[in-house]
Amino acid sequence: MSILRTFLAAALLSGATFALPASAQLPGVLRVSAIPDEAPTELQRKFKPLGDYLKQETGLEVLFIPVTDYAAVVEGLATNKLDLAWLGGFTYVQARLRTSGGVVPIVQRAEDAKFTSRFIVPVNSPAKTLADLKGKTFAFGAPSSTSGSLMPRYYLLQAGIDPERDFKSVAFSGAHDATVAFVAAGRAEAGVLNASVMDKLIESKNANAEKVRVLAITPPYFDYNWTVRPGLDAALTKKLTDAFLKLDPSQPAMKEIMDLQRASKFIPTQNSNYDGIEAAARSAGLVK
Repeated sequence: MSILRTFLAAALLSGATFALPASAQLPGVLRVSAIPDEAPTELQRKFKPLGDYLKQETGLEVLFIPVTDYAAVVEGLATNKLDLAWLGGFTYVQARLRTSGGVVPIVQRAEDAKFTSRFIVPVNSPAKTLADLKGKTFAFGAPSSTSGSLMPRYYLLQAGIDPERDFKSVAFSGAHDATVAFVAAGRAEAGVLNASVMDKLIESKNANAEKVRVLAITPPYFDYNWTVRPGLDAALTKKLTDAFLKLDPSQPAMKEIMDLQRASKFIPTQNSNYDGIEAAARSAGLVK
């Protein structure tokens, strides 16, 4: 079993294709992944206590499978190679479309019902408003990131700023913490990332975060959730949902999990919460 689990993890991580039927899964194993919106080491650190907790609550071995891009998580859910995944709002919409509505969002953090993105500039930048960024170089996160690309782009367009037309150049850093590094190092004159990662970097006195400042904040929108693949056993889906919902930061054993997830509590979510994200994506021409 351990050899097979190691093989599956390595194959999914590398993006390799192999002769595994779509219906195949490892007995007694819950396969979990997350969009790579932060450094791989940080994602592993955040997941470890949660994985141990889910093992305790479900009785299953929990295998965390890191991936190199957002599309791999969508494909993993759609092809039955993942059972549970941490998705951004736009990635969820992509998974919903890819599976013809088969994926099921089960929970989100309370914070995800009113999520925001923050536009940043170097601390010594003269910019005072978003309009001052016209003609500047700009960094988004990953192209499929809700909070690092889609929703900031949507609000820029609403403010009369077309990134491709009005910025000198547009780059994609690949992750929220990488965007801060881009701006801090002068590789971009401005950028945007999600509020949660920005808060975490400031709290940890990250050297790059100390070289930038927040210029503007987007209006709130729905974002991250935990989603299960199409056809996951209903009893297991309920176990997973209940496990998240009973996490309580007032309990010492659960506080580390909640702190790492930057969650005050988990709440139920539903498919319709992400209709606005899909509308924004269609408006931006990112889905058809």
